[in-house]
Amino acid sequence: MIQKTKRHEELVCPPKNLPLFSKSLSSSTCDPFFHEGLARKAGYNLIGGVDEAGRGPLAGPVVAAAVIVRQGTDLAGVRDSKKMTPGAREKAFSDIRRQALAMGIGVVSHDYIDEFNILRASLEAMRRAVSALDPQPEFLLVDGIHMIPLPVPQRCLKKGDQISRSISAASVLAKVYRDRIMRSYHRMYPLYDFDKNKGYGTRRHLDALRQYGASPIHRKTFRGVTGFDKGKT
Repeated sequence: MIQKTKRHEELVCPPKNLPLFSKSLSSSTCDPFFHEGLARKAGYNLIGGVDEAGRGPLAGPVVAAAVIVRQGTDLAGVRDSKKMTPGAREKAFSDIRRQALAMGIGVVSHDYIDEFNILRASLEAMRRAVSALDPQPEFLLVDGIHMIPLPVPQRCLKKGDQISRSISAASVLAKVYRDRIMRSYHRMYPLYDFDKNKGYGTRRHLDALRQYGASPIHRKTFRGVTGFDKGKT
């Protein structure tokens, strides 16, 4: 008979948010591995950072990434992907792939987004990204306020991509991977400038929607796309 410990119960049925972190400390620290350090002090060794890219665009998938950063690895050039140049993100992408203990990507299509909603699609992408990790994490640091539907202890961090290096690394992987997908879609549907706007609702993108209608990869339930679901492309 297996004796159920408190740690076992957390793995099977994790609480809504583990109280490992002091709010006063977490808001004042400048250490990019502060939250990872607290998790290790609590007894967790394999700590994954998770983030997504592509919640706001009018077209294309939502992409999530999960990363387990080796203890002692700095990844000094990694920041919140939104605050990095495209060139810096590409370099960081290569550095993360080379130095991370494990990384996983989850991609959820525009069809799934339309069938359910963007929040559910984002959480599903995160679930897929974490499930792709080998080894599997013992603890997760998740960007935002929503728990991933997985039986793994986890902590949600608002603006986590700015205060946790593991989440920052995940944000870079997700952003670069999704940008590459959108550049490939541009070759299929060049009228919408997906190589430049990555699916976001720029003026030229909205003008193209009005002129040509929606492409097959547009999110038909999104405001700005609704009504243009019978495109000419």
